[in-house]
Amino acid sequence: MNKIRKGDEVVVLAGKDKGKRGSVLRVLEGQVVVEGVNRVKRATKPNPMKGAAGGFQDKDMPVDISNVALFNHIAGKGDRVGIKTLEDGRKVRFFKSNGEVVDA
Repeated sequence: MNKIRKGDEVVVLAGKDKGKRGSVLRVLEGQVVVEGVNRVKRATKPNPMKGAAGGFQDKDMPVDISNVALFNHIAGKGDRVGIKTLEDGRKVRFFKSNGEVVDA
């Protein structure tokens, strides 16, 4: 079970975008793509077959998963996440600081 999933709101802990918040767009092996974080400009060639114009485009690049933390709305900051098994056998994520369950 992954501690960070697609759609989660995360806070960047290190790097040039430290402190920024955004939602996870994709989870790769050991990396995540966060909306509006680690944005770069990429030059693209025009492709008339797809109808795509050439030029410069902004693109979100992956960030290492160790450099992001799940945002805790109760504490108002990034928090570490653990995994525990409930009485009915379900595995859920919880915040380490206050024990609040992330998954409903």
